[in-house]
Amino acid sequence: MSTITAPTALSRKDFVTDQDVRWCPGCGDYSILAQVQKVMPELGIARENVVFVSGIGCSSRFPYYMNTYGFHSIHGRAPAIATGLKAARPELSVWVVTGDGDGLSIGGNHMLHALRRNIDLNLLLFNNRIYGLTKGQYSPTSEMGKVTKSTPLGSIDYPLNPVSVALGAEATFVARTVDVDAKHLQEMIRRASQHRGTAFVEILQNCNIFNDGAWSAISDKDSKPDNALVLEHGKPMLFGKQRDKGIRMNGHRLEVVQLGNGITAADLLVHDEQDATLAFLLGAMHTPAFPVPLGVLRAVQRPTYDEAINAQVAQAKAKLGAGDLDALFAQGDTWDVS
Repeated sequence: MSTITAPTALSRKDFVTDQDVRWCPGCGDYSILAQVQKVMPELGIARENVVFVSGIGCSSRFPYYMNTYGFHSIHGRAPAIATGLKAARPELSVWVVTGDGDGLSIGGNHMLHALRRNIDLNLLLFNNRIYGLTKGQYSPTSEMGKVTKSTPLGSIDYPLNPVSVALGAEATFVARTVDVDAKHLQEMIRRASQHRGTAFVEILQNCNIFNDGAWSAISDKDSKPDNALVLEHGKPMLFGKQRDKGIRMNGHRLEVVQLGNGITAADLLVHDEQDATLAFLLGAMHTPAFPVPLGVLRAVQRPTYDEAINAQVAQAKAKLGAGDLDALFAQGDTWDVS
């Protein structure tokens, strides 16, 4: 969350670059880019104080298309680079864009530590359950049995659940949305930007070339009402085309119930974004037994890493003085290489 605001009102066009967007026609990335560019002016942050950092993958072309500062870095390391940037320049609004392969495979360790440190970043993870840029190998989120070029007999890996990973790292803001729902996607981007700390947003995204229909049960208009649960803080968990189904506790387990025959909305769970146990239970829900939760699963406040590190630097300066980098480099043994 930047503290330096834009001197004049900005529009979506101000965040669009002159670069040709080079994603496959129909890719879900187009929608995500459009919604981010649409929300950015609402945040009131000067463009020179916004930075997008990416790793490697289709999603990682994002900084080229945002008329802000940006880093197209190395595979999986975007969270580490963004952490250093935010620690050094806490006034900046720093966004990390990554994919399920980049962020959860080679970059899994870096993402884990950014989440648990709670540095003030906005982390957008595009999840299409495939390596798209390298033409269709299975990824850490591919479902078991997935047949790809690298798993011709079907994947035997149990897939990672990005939301469960983030909650397990005790991330202070965890949300999920879907690429084709522009309104909901915009709202999750706004909520992430307003959060002080690491805001993790999983965006279910289609790859129409190598994994078309990866989330069709949740993204198609006809099937979405029965397969997606839109979470709203303080409201009962209702879903279904007729809004006649809900989520209820049965002992220590969640269950889907049909309203009627004595069951009413008053019997359903009420969503609480600050309830860590509830977030874990919701994050583990998946089709076909349950609807997939969309929205903010967890939002709590905790001191951030960038606040702590800058407070510690100030404390050290007060105790030891500002220091002299040249003197530090020149101290001790030095030699000339010839």
